[in-house]
Amino acid sequence: MTSPQPTLPAVRPGSGSQYAHLLRLVKAAGLLERRSTYYRWKIAVTTALFLGGWVAFVLIGRSWWQLATAAFLAFVFTQLGFLGHDAGHRQMFRSHRANYVVGVLHANLAIGLSYGWWVDKHNRHHAHPNEEGKDPDIDIGALAFTAAQASGRGRIAAAIYRRQAYLFFPMLLLEAISLHLSSVRALAKRATGRSAWETALFGVHVVGYLTTVLLVLSPLQALVFVLAHQGLFGLYLGCSFAPNHKGMAILNPDDRTDYLRRQVLTSRNVRGHWLTDFMLGGLNYQIEHHLFPSMPRPNLRRAQEVVRQFCRAHDLTYCQTGLLTSYAQALRHLHAVGRTPQAAGA
Repeated sequence: MTSPQPTLPAVRPGSGSQYAHLLRLVKAAGLLERRSTYYRWKIAVTTALFLGGWVAFVLIGRSWWQLATAAFLAFVFTQLGFLGHDAGHRQMFRSHRANYVVGVLHANLAIGLSYGWWVDKHNRHHAHPNEEGKDPDIDIGALAFTAAQASGRGRIAAAIYRRQAYLFFPMLLLEAISLHLSSVRALAKRATGRSAWETALFGVHVVGYLTTVLLVLSPLQALVFVLAHQGLFGLYLGCSFAPNHKGMAILNPDDRTDYLRRQVLTSRNVRGHWLTDFMLGGLNYQIEHHLFPSMPRPNLRRAQEVVRQFCRAHDLTYCQTGLLTSYAQALRHLHAVGRTPQAAGA
């Protein structure tokens, strides 16, 4: 039996104007105004944690206590990634150049991720969330999100898909490595203009990271440190993005759902408080973020009630769950897709 998919309502007459109405409400509340002071402090504190982590790494020296440093730096790398995400959506500053500079410094230099490649990929995701054949986030090969994917990639893939719900979190340990490799491939294809600066900064990161680790630690300790650091970095990053769309409505390639419904019905919010906001980088307000990608992170919580009331008034389902429930829904979806008769017989 194929995985049940949430049903999208038909587009209603005049629905195109509904988003314009919501946008006016949000603008009137000042929720799209930049929060530059917030981001300056956020950047300063996160940078201090990043530098402090590496200073501690050098001072601790050749010791297995460096595994604790690896965990701390995995946390900081993810927080830097959140800032790169916000810069990519131009949430920080009015100047496109300022956002770009912050983005490449946090992505290419600090954590070893191609900013230009990621922004292009992420923009395609925002334009086509959960749309089969167009959203790169549900076309990753290692996992199947639709019955068509589960049955169309061969016997070996089908065997993996049947167990993908159990393999999902272990696979996230490889997420950072996958992002690094994708960045290398992307940068290798572009060698002019801004990409040259991105390649240079990425190279500085790789050389600086490996040199520091190999100079301070023994070869075995260095290997274990890198595996632990990159594994935990990928796990934290993946766990932050996983609740947002997995298990929500999948759109067909020829879908004509309007922008408002496309963004709301394919997204899931995670219920929580200030700690949830901090740990998930504001991505727990996924509905508001998808409706208004340039909205600064600290304004998303304030926008939530406006959007929720608007959805209620227009009979539009607003999905919000706890964090553990969001993971359970995503895993149930992966399990159902992987167990489709087509996949089982592939």
